[in-house]
Amino acid sequence: MKRYGAVIGVRKSKIVEYRKLHAAVWPGVLKMIKACNIRNYSIYLRKMPDGKNYLFSYFEYTGRNFKKDCAKMAADPTTQKWWAVCMPCQEPLKDRAKGEWWADMEEVFHQ
Repeated sequence: MKRYGAVIGVRKSKIVEYRKLHAAVWPGVLKMIKACNIRNYSIYLRKMPDGKNYLFSYFEYTGRNFKKDCAKMAADPTTQKWWAVCMPCQEPLKDRAKGEWWADMEEVFHQ
């Protein structure tokens, strides 16, 4: 099992919409997350001292081929529709790595 954490900005004008979407995540999206060996997926919201709002995600990957499972998820039509409604709510970090939407975070501690 490997743990992942990531961060992304969220548009202030879209926070209510983002909360509403995640209060009732589509069943097909939840099914695909599980089928791609992702467990304990959580997203946290925090307004930071810079006045901007950020989302922090955490999940545990239990599969054997993360890239393959990510490709499987990205190819899923329901997930693609979900991302199409969620992505306009988000503001990717300017310094994220090439190809990232959410910027990966380094795990520095786990008990």
